[in-house]
Amino acid sequence: MAMATGSSEYLRQFVEETSMYNSIVLANLLPATWWAPLPHFLQTWLRNYIAGTILYFLSGFLWSFYIYHLYRNVYLPKDAIPSNKAMLMQIYVAMKAMPWYTLLPTVCEHLIENGWTKCYSGISEFGWSLYLVYLAIYLIFVEFGIYWMHRELHDIKPLYKYLHATHHIYNKQNTLSPFAGLAFHPVDGILQALPHALALFIIPTHFRTHIALLFLEGVWTANIHDCIHGKLWPVMGAGYHTIHHTTYRHNYGHYTIWMDWMLGTLREPEEEKSGKVN
Repeated sequence: MAMATGSSEYLRQFVEETSMYNSIVLANLLPATWWAPLPHFLQTWLRNYIAGTILYFLSGFLWSFYIYHLYRNVYLPKDAIPSNKAMLMQIYVAMKAMPWYTLLPTVCEHLIENGWTKCYSGISEFGWSLYLVYLAIYLIFVEFGIYWMHRELHDIKPLYKYLHATHHIYNKQNTLSPFAGLAFHPVDGILQALPHALALFIIPTHFRTHIALLFLEGVWTANIHDCIHGKLWPVMGAGYHTIHHTTYRHNYGHYTIWMDWMLGTLREPEEEKSGKVN
């Protein structure tokens, strides 16, 4: 196995791949005269911005339609359904932050294209076994990093007051919705996404898998704010995350409950219903 990380020929593979993604999004949505003259970095940012916005609205509207209209009063009681005003405010906050959110993956792709990270282009470079090992390490690193970043955004009072409080005005079922998933102060959103970026410098990461995980991130943030408890252990589902929004000191985890379980900040939805306090 020999990965010529420093060679321009190897790095060109990343540029070709990001250019392909740029073309798929931009060529199908915008006239070529609008985006083709732009530098590659700006094309990548524009692609991330447009794709991120589409993903946000698509996942938010589809999930809201499913739980608030198609299956109205099945998953949530009528008084737990957020108002249109609340959802519009969440959309407003998310859209103000979206240009800044999408700057982080754009910078990451630029660093990948220039050989500054441990990203690799093809699974064959390491083989499937090591690919899966590195993927597991990546996910553990992200879980650990987001847990502590999220917890510190609560524990460090200025960070909470000036950044994270923007998200926590949605603190009960009838104000939470899938659109709240990206309703953050832009710096807050970037800080919580930072472990995804830092992992690229530490753990060999398959580039296309990294892109796919960022896509999953967009869907996941909508899902955990819908207040529906899926009960799929050890997943940190919406039942757990709703408790986080109501108690402010439990369930800081991201994809799983493991970090909260290990560090004593876990609170089960069943405990919340019974009135048990940790």
